[in-house]
This record gives sequence, C-alpha cells and structure tokens, in this order.
Amino acid sequence: MPRPRPTASQAQADTQTWLERAVIGLNLCPFAKAVHVKGQVRYVVSADSEPGKLLDVLIFELKYLASVDPASTDTTLLIATHCLNDFLDFNDFLDHADLALDELGLEGTLQIASFHPDYQFAGTTVDDITNYTNRSPYPTLHLIREDSIARAVQAFPNPEAIFDTNMHNLKELGLDGWKALDVGPHP
Repeated sequence: MPRPRPTASQAQADTQTWLERAVIGLNLCPFAKAVHVKGQVRYVVSADSEPGKLLDVLIFELKYLASVDPASTDTTLLIATHCLNDFLDFNDFLDHADLALDELGLEGTLQIASFHPDYQFAGTTVDDITNYTNRSPYPTLHLIREDSIARAVQAFPNPEAIFDTNMHNLKELGLDGWKALDVGPHP
C-alpha cells in the first residue's frame, strides 16, 4: 500500500519526533542528543520522485556539510518523501550514494547512514523488532562527519556495545512498545 505523501513541514516534524522519541528517547544513538540539543541537525526534505534528482540533492548536501562550520551544522538528515519507498530500491540507491561520497573525495570526511520505514537486516524476518533500530518514518540518509563520530566514540566508554544494547532494548520494548512511541512506521 502506498504511503501518504506528506508536506515538507510534516515530514520534518515526523522525523524530528522520531529522532526525539526513538533515537534519543531509546538511546539508540548515544551521540544524537548533543547535536539535537545544540540545534546542529540540518533537516532537508526532498520531494523529488526520481532517484537521480535525489542523488543531486544528496551531492549538494554532502558538499554543504563538508564546507559549513560544524558548530552550526554538525549533521544532516536528508528525508526522501516521494521516492525510494521500496526498501530494495533504497538499498540499491545506497551504492550510488557511496559512489558520490567517494567521487567527491569525501570518504573519510563524511559517511552516510541509512534509515527506512521497511528497513530489514539480512537474516531477519520483516516483523523482527531489531529492524526498528533503522526504521524511520521516511527513507532517510544521515550525513555524518567522521570527526564528530571519532569525538563521540572517545567520550563513550564502549561504543562496540551500542548495537548489541540496541537489539536487547528493542526486544525488551517489543512491537507494542514501539507502537506506543507513535513515531511510525507501525508494525
């Protein structure tokens, strides 16, 4: 069933709610709270329906993030509201995103993390709660500074444990707990 097409302001609000309630609220990313509280997260909503145009937006945003002072913008969430709704298409697009990062000479400076309403880790079933660590209201590319990750990892006592902790916490939360967060997508 096709998802409704939100306005840019609604997509940004939905994504910010997801960030606050799920990513920060469940501590899925212990590094997210600081940049959110400081207002250093840039939200960019793309209503493009063609992956090639979304790629153009991604390239612009990668260049922008690489050039702007981290004190004003430390990270970017690029939200695609009208394309890549199929997870397999989204997953294929990530190869183009990584190639763009490499061609811009920004590999090692920036990285791209991926989130999708239908995100599914290899070896899991569609309804496996652990997939929700990477489920967002809309297809989303998180553009992250490598320097910021390095600083955050130094401040975090055991960064290797984040993934396992997230899996454990989501299993404890369960699908009903996720639904109660009201952040979409809903199982």
